[in-house]
Amino acid sequence: MEAPQDSPTRLYARQSNAGSNRQDGSSVSQLVSTLIPVLAISTVIFIAFLIFRKRLARVYQPRSFIGSLRNWQRSPRQTAGLLGWRREYTQLKDEFVLGHASLDNYLWLRFFKMLAMMCLIGCFITWPVLFPVNATGTAPNINGLDILSFSHITPGPRYYAQVFVAWAFLSWVMFMITKESKFFVRLRQRYFLSPYMSSRISSRTVLFVNVPEEARNENYLRQEYAGVKSIWLVNVPEDLAEKVDDRDKAAAKLETGEIKMIQNHTKREMKREKKEKKKGVVKERSDPEQGTLVEVEKKDRPAHRLPKLKFLPIGKKVDTVDWSRAELQRLAPEVANEQSRLRGDRSHVQGACFIEFDTVQAAQTATFQATHIDKKDKAKQKMKMTPKELGTPPQDVIWKNTIKSFGKVKLLSAAGTAFVAFLCIFWSIPVAAIGAISNINYLIDKVPFLSFINSIPDKILGVVTGLLPAVLLAVLMLLVPIVCNIIARMFEPTEGAVQMKVQGWYFPFQVIQVFLVTTFASGAASVATQIINDPTTAASLLANNLPKASNFYISYFIIFGLMTTAMQFLNLVPLLFALFLGKILDKTPRKLFNRYANLAGLGWGALYPKFTNLGVVALSYSSIAPLVLGFATVGFFLLYLAFRYNTIFTLGTTASTRGESYARALQQLTVGIYLSEVCLIGLLAIGVASSKQSIGPLVLMIVFLIATIAWHIWLRRGLDKMELDMPGNSINSTGTATNYGYDTEKNTSNTGHLSKDGYEQTSQTQPHIARDEYDEAGDQLQLQNTPAGKVSMMARLKGYFTDSADVAAQKALGHVAPHLGSSPRAYTPQEHDEAYLHPAIISECPIVWIAKDKYGISQQEIRKTTEADGFTMTDKGAIFNDKGKVEWKQDDLREAPIWRDEPTY
Repeated sequence: MEAPQDSPTRLYARQSNAGSNRQDGSSVSQLVSTLIPVLAISTVIFIAFLIFRKRLARVYQPRSFIGSLRNWQRSPRQTAGLLGWRREYTQLKDEFVLGHASLDNYLWLRFFKMLAMMCLIGCFITWPVLFPVNATGTAPNINGLDILSFSHITPGPRYYAQVFVAWAFLSWVMFMITKESKFFVRLRQRYFLSPYMSSRISSRTVLFVNVPEEARNENYLRQEYAGVKSIWLVNVPEDLAEKVDDRDKAAAKLETGEIKMIQNHTKREMKREKKEKKKGVVKERSDPEQGTLVEVEKKDRPAHRLPKLKFLPIGKKVDTVDWSRAELQRLAPEVANEQSRLRGDRSHVQGACFIEFDTVQAAQTATFQATHIDKKDKAKQKMKMTPKELGTPPQDVIWKNTIKSFGKVKLLSAAGTAFVAFLCIFWSIPVAAIGAISNINYLIDKVPFLSFINSIPDKILGVVTGLLPAVLLAVLMLLVPIVCNIIARMFEPTEGAVQMKVQGWYFPFQVIQVFLVTTFASGAASVATQIINDPTTAASLLANNLPKASNFYISYFIIFGLMTTAMQFLNLVPLLFALFLGKILDKTPRKLFNRYANLAGLGWGALYPKFTNLGVVALSYSSIAPLVLGFATVGFFLLYLAFRYNTIFTLGTTASTRGESYARALQQLTVGIYLSEVCLIGLLAIGVASSKQSIGPLVLMIVFLIATIAWHIWLRRGLDKMELDMPGNSINSTGTATNYGYDTEKNTSNTGHLSKDGYEQTSQTQPHIARDEYDEAGDQLQLQNTPAGKVSMMARLKGYFTDSADVAAQKALGHVAPHLGSSPRAYTPQEHDEAYLHPAIISECPIVWIAKDKYGISQQEIRKTTEADGFTMTDKGAIFNDKGKVEWKQDDLREAPIWRDEPTY
């Protein structure tokens, strides 16, 4: 019979004895102590977002108007008002991101939606069974929220409930991973087979590395692979690249120097004029249009030092403007001559090449052909090349790494992996200390100097044990992906490959440090006193107290769910640049232009592991501490809402992984399944010593572990087969797609409005207009005013369970058919020929862009620049205002002298 004091009412009871709660487990009080400050701070941050959003459109809705995007890439302008943005936000579908931004951004959203759904269904599966079973358990010394965990039950028949619930929930997770993995394969295939993507050079181009010397000629490569259209043999001219870098730095220094000189002179003259005006003296200013020479005082001219070695801060002091101009006059012609020589030079071909094929399918076939050479064919093995990347645009190539030898790359990769493994061990010390803080209550008896904690008020102690560890851990984890990124960039040939390598390294680090070390440290801290008294009980005590470590992750989910969501809405870094940092750092028109025109992207390698690990935590505790699933559901859903806003209205795309980061994250989630099963098997095995009735549940769980391994093998093999089975095009060249049941609304709106997919509608018979027409549709894009028909939730759920991966992919693409159904503008012959040439060979000398001043110095500096100098200078589109600050015309980016209509590679 169960003692009354173990009833669930103890969740809300407080010990009247002062300090008696120190030995209790996590309580509602501690949970509230964590929740209240985080909720308060998050609310303040969200209110700040609402206030700033109204006046800082560049920070909070740049995708609605920014000129670096074509009209069809833009999002609808947000409705005016404090909460007006909700209309566009709620009516647009997630697939809008797929059509207007990128595949990576869309899958990032889908990842959070999947995690939230996974945990929500988990609550429905686990809570009705495990909460009553655990709460009515009879294990001693279990208090607070811990009575809802595995720790509160004693070995026996109740273990069957744990096992069968684990079977049900983990089977659901495996179903989701299978469904999403197959959906991803088909979606990516159809996405890159669409006219828009397949007509891009990058989609049909394969990067081959480790090319043998005998194979470094076009004739051999054309004979080796079918469907070859163009070949670029890689030449990395290091000397020229260094000169180009020096040239660009000299141009940037000249720009900065010119702006500083003009600004100094302008401010001094404005002060002088102000003083003369007070005295009543009016002095006629020279007309800059007449070419009158303006004398600039020496103290207004910036200077810098030329160190004998680049890294030294000391050296000869020179006039910045004169030195930079002379340096640019020297380097610009040298670089131009060297570029002309190397454009047609094939004598310095190195061990890499880019091969463009006629079709995406041909590129895929060549990739498979190169990786599956018969080992018995010695001649083929000798000429074997490594297909490193398919679909990498030129701007994502890290050229110096494409020609590194196979052995050097393997050595650097192994060294990087070893270093990350070292970090996993080294980082355990501070992470373990942070984990111990979350259960510091239990260390007071045996560590005398911690006795002062008994005098800390309960509410403050709740913050220390709940909020502080999670914050410290988050800060500590910021450093690791930076280190991983630096190492990966030493040998990976593309930006996408760097992100994938960082993801591969950072995820195990997250699991080991943020999860396992913290979990065991927290569990060990909670039983430290008992282990010291009787070391032989360490194993069983640690195992039985591991569920208590879930208290830390409840706090962690609260912080991530609320704080990260609020900070994502606030968009802190762009906000700080808009308010303060931009005024300090951006002094030239070029810097102002780049800050305004370029949209920030997400670093998939650093972000996915962080949130995948949270999914692993939720899975691992799903059976032994199911309360975690509830907080995980709320946390993931809030994160989905925040990232949804940013992917629709603010984010661009930097490094593309072609969706591979999402596929890898799905596979990494299986770690949570295995950890959950192994943890439960360990707990059941310990229970066998106390009760032979635990043998049955133990055997059942081992059987399920074996079944999971078999499922995982089957899934990997099935996905490999799907990758080779390329479907036909699902979107035709007119920009239409088969309707598969979603988006069946009838349009009755006026011309010029957008549907909930974000595309203009003109009539019932023309649900989507062509992309070239859409480019001319105007800047002010709005959602249609008529309510759109919606598919019921039951129909969506039915489709999720019954639709094949191919049908699901076609449904998703059906929403974005207008964009994917048409091709980007055609490449000029020069653009095509130079697509995969090293940037140093085709890089033009930068235009030196300065700002116009009323005293004529900018015009005077421009007149000094002749065609023979090898570069041009202009003050078009930028001026010094009445305060001596640089301003530029933001109305039309294409009017800026440095604007380039770059092809979409």
